[in-house]
Amino acid sequence: MKFKRIFLLVLDSLGVGEAIDAEEYNDKGCNTLGHVMDNTDLFIPNLKKLGILETLTMSNKESDAYYTIARPQNKGKDCVSLHYEMMGINSSKSFEYFNYGPFPRELLETIASTLRKPIIGNIISDVKSAITRLYKRQMETKSLIIYTTGDSNLEVAADETIIPVNELYDCCEKIREITKDEKWKVSCVIARPFRIDNNEVILTDDVRTFTLNPGKSVLESLKNADLQVISIGKVTDLFNNYGITKIIKSASNTEGINKLIDIMEKNFEGLCYANLTDLESLYGNARDVEGYKKCLEEFDVQLPIIINKLNIDDLLIITSDHGCDPTMENYNHTRENVPVLIYSRCFNGNGQLDILNTLGDIGATIADNFNVEKPWLGESFLDKLK
Repeated sequence: MKFKRIFLLVLDSLGVGEAIDAEEYNDKGCNTLGHVMDNTDLFIPNLKKLGILETLTMSNKESDAYYTIARPQNKGKDCVSLHYEMMGINSSKSFEYFNYGPFPRELLETIASTLRKPIIGNIISDVKSAITRLYKRQMETKSLIIYTTGDSNLEVAADETIIPVNELYDCCEKIREITKDEKWKVSCVIARPFRIDNNEVILTDDVRTFTLNPGKSVLESLKNADLQVISIGKVTDLFNNYGITKIIKSASNTEGINKLIDIMEKNFEGLCYANLTDLESLYGNARDVEGYKKCLEEFDVQLPIIINKLNIDDLLIITSDHGCDPTMENYNHTRENVPVLIYSRCFNGNGQLDILNTLGDIGATIADNFNVEKPWLGESFLDKLK
């Protein structure tokens, strides 16, 4: 079975239970979806119809879609490593993590000296808490707020009236160069522009992620075959624009879904790859269980609109990259298996598929569908879709 268009929708951080090696990451017992269900009255009937709850137990029940889980293989639990894996890029060495304390003094001194700007923060925090705690001091000192959510990222926040967005980008580009050093090699440097409105932190849609050049991926294979690779959200940043033919920015899940629906009304052949970040950035990192629940329910309400926009020869894959269990004590991502829901209006079959031993099986299936060079990481499950 071949499809003209594939829509890959990543619900950032929606893990469904600890990975085999979770204990190595101090994530024993993590289960993002399971623990949100345990602690709230989560109501997601549309995702349930596609088999999302079955991915928690792999109980082989009926559903309106094919479903399974994918086990992470790449080292690390950051977005970059696991999106790379999804597109067939192997990463045998994890990036540096600074989740047990602040960034090293030597690194901060190097950044301050290079940028010739004062730095405040150096804390482990979610984005809104960090800014709320430090923005008044930034206004007084014109400093950069530097923090981490506890994973392999270094985030730089600035009030756009104090440090203009383009200046913040320039600072982050220089920090990215500094953090190419192996001892400080984080996966992402993230620019977080914001403004203050009536003492409330407003995150702007100019957030930008600075990563490294990826190796050869499924995205490049598609692009080289003159197929469309449409990025929605931070996907293009994660892959440093490599293999992307059309870039569509989005500042929230709602905006990302609206732009996805717009693209679904266009005629093209290839892949539309969307990442929805609110679950992670606003609620998972903040350990806000109730907010996570509401955000997931909001997506569930919009899911039928997405499904109704599918053509008969379209394929929809809904998955995630890692977990971010909001019931855990720290701000970290969590090392989890991820759900994989596969739906098409042309399917005659449905139900449980075999467990995928790598997220790379998703990319391999996409490559197989479009008959382009497959990555060495991953096995296609295209022939299982009937």
